Amino acid sequence: MTRLLICFVLIVLGTDSFAQNVYFATKGTIHFEKVVYTKARMRELMAKHNGNRGMMYMGNIDEMPESSTSNFVLKFDQNQTLMQPEAEDTPSKSGAAKVVTTNGRSSGGLRGNMGSAQRNRGNNANSRFMRGNGKMGDKTYFQNIKSKTSEIQLQIDEKIIIKDSLQDVTWRYTDEFRTIAGYECRRVNGATKDSLYLIAFYTEEIPVSGGPVLTGGLPGMILGLVIPEMHINYWATEVEFTNDALSNSWKDKKAKEMTANDFFKLLSNTMFRGRGNNESLQRRQILEQVIY
Repeated sequence: MTRLLICFVLIVLGTDSFAQNVYFATKGTIHFEKVVYTKARMRELMAKHNGNRGMMYMGNIDEMPESSTSNFVLKFDQNQTLMQPEAEDTPSKSGAAKVVTTNGRSSGGLRGNMGSAQRNRGNNANSRFMRGNGKMGDKTYFQNIKSKTSEIQLQIDEKIIIKDSLQDVTWRYTDEFRTIAGYECRRVNGATKDSLYLIAFYTEEIPVSGGPVLTGGLPGMILGLVIPEMHINYWATEVEFTNDALSNSWKDKKAKEMTANDFFKLLSNTMFRGRGNNESLQRRQILEQVIY
């Protein structure tokens, strides 16, 4: 009896010790797949801007691919994240995001979309923004979680770094869970100040308050992000841990730095001229094109 009691105590103490020493990594790399439902996005844009000469698509929408995919790499540590493209966009026939459902608690993939940027044949900043010398998609996203600031490096005619504060998102927690890239994630529904609806799946097993395309503000890393109105999905496909510090070598020393407000002023009177005088709407649509 005494031996059984001693064994029981040792098992309890061992289990408690293990639980107290569970390791949650705070440095690593996450591979993301971005799914863009291009056809649905283009139809929505054309319907929304019917009658606006700046919104024209020269081609047959039915011949467009249903979706396209691109790959990104997000590196992170306790206080910052850095997200960069891994490969160029490639057509996707499946149109489905890579999501694993667990324990019957999730009802299948979520669809969201974003299409390619509008082809407005204006001049100066407008046409430069749309062409970007073929490098508009090569954007780098950096966020400092501690100082709540962000930087986006992109190229129009020259490389630009847009500096801003991290946007506030109001999150509401749900009881839905799913497994993404091997991690149990909880669903939250969110909305930005501009009323853009977001769906995110985060895991507390990676205790860093970050995520793809400058998202965050949750008690863990976001491994799944859906933007229904824009028809865009981001899903993590692989997570790797490392002890390497985040490097600042991504910055182009010749890039022109400007605030988000300066960038908005640069574009608001050109490519978004047909949106009327609604500054909030203009800002939101620039946000859609630049960030997501």
